[in-house]
Amino acid sequence: MRAELIQEIKDEARRQMAQEGASSLSLRAIARHLDMVSSGIYRYFKSRDELLTALIVDAYEAIASAVETADGRCERTDFAGRWSACCHAVRAWALAHPHEYALIYGSPVPGYNAPKETAPPASRVPLTLVAVIHDAAEAGKLRRPVAAEMSPTLSKSAAIEAARLEAIGFNGVSDDAIIRSLAAWTQLFGAVNFEVFGRLSDIIEDADAVFDQSVREMSAFVGIVESKPSAVRE
Repeated sequence: MRAELIQEIKDEARRQMAQEGASSLSLRAIARHLDMVSSGIYRYFKSRDELLTALIVDAYEAIASAVETADGRCERTDFAGRWSACCHAVRAWALAHPHEYALIYGSPVPGYNAPKETAPPASRVPLTLVAVIHDAAEAGKLRRPVAAEMSPTLSKSAAIEAARLEAIGFNGVSDDAIIRSLAAWTQLFGAVNFEVFGRLSDIIEDADAVFDQSVREMSAFVGIVESKPSAVRE
């Protein structure tokens, strides 16, 4: 019964967020809608922030599960396919759950400071992408995307940052590839944000085609070698 009521509270909170935004979330309003006395809801969530944390963790877990499932369906040595599957899973989940996506990747909720418990679920999607790049490097399928003489010199500060990141999953990946991977990661979520938040309206007609091509471009930018030559897509 407790688990069912907690789920009902979360579902009503999501409905409120969809209508009014996360900043307007109210435990008392949720209690009224569920025909609970206002004090009763505090037995399940001590504050608005505690409920927000639960919703944020749920959202991170949900998008991560979608990405990990998509990656798991691919051949382990199809690194470009794995990268593409992960990126498309991010977009598909975001478009299917725009308000939950906005909660974790949109503007911060005023007055809310995410606790440390949100960090592990938040790291699952980037770590899945990192695993693809690490595996490609380990298999010798991660290459410099442009001629050496055309590549910008890695600054000392960027090299230090790359060395730090190598220790958390990028082991065996070159410094310049690590920095390119970060750029590709931010490009992925930038592209998804633009679409979810309506920044592409009246600009792009075929968002599917543009996103798919951008995923392939970023895969090549990182240096992931496609297992088979890609045919021109109609």
